Amino acid sequence: MAAQASRVLRRFRLVFNTVKTHLRQVEKKAGIGGAQVWALSVIQARRGIGVGELAQAMDVHQTTASNLVKALVGADMVAAERNASDRRAVQLRILPAGTRVLRKAPGPLAGVLPQALATLDAQTLARLDQDLATLISALGADERAAGIPLAQM
Repeated sequence: MAAQASRVLRRFRLVFNTVKTHLRQVEKKAGIGGAQVWALSVIQARRGIGVGELAQAMDVHQTTASNLVKALVGADMVAAERNASDRRAVQLRILPAGTRVLRKAPGPLAGVLPQALATLDAQTLARLDQDLATLISALGADERAAGIPLAQM
């Protein structure tokens, strides 16, 4: 049992270190964090997207998406424009500085873990989901942390 637990721990370390290495490469080459690069890529792909839709696309809390957008707007990489018909709604579009950053960023822009998960078949994902739920329960983890991108941890 101890040997198996050690092997699983090493696998988790490998996953975390792979993610961390990719995030460092993104930050070094793009000059901004991985979560911001991912947000930029979503905004580029879906011109006019709102903050709520961005949060859904990234599977993060709306406050997290809003903070990402504020930073990108502040860096002149994204424009946030009020919707003409609903002044409360904001539509996002990437600016030339944001496009330049995306050109420099190493892929995958959404991150290595989301890309790897997307390649897994449904049965493997279901098994992984169930097993991770068991582990999360054993950890007594705070479920609210699930809405924070790894790049911001």
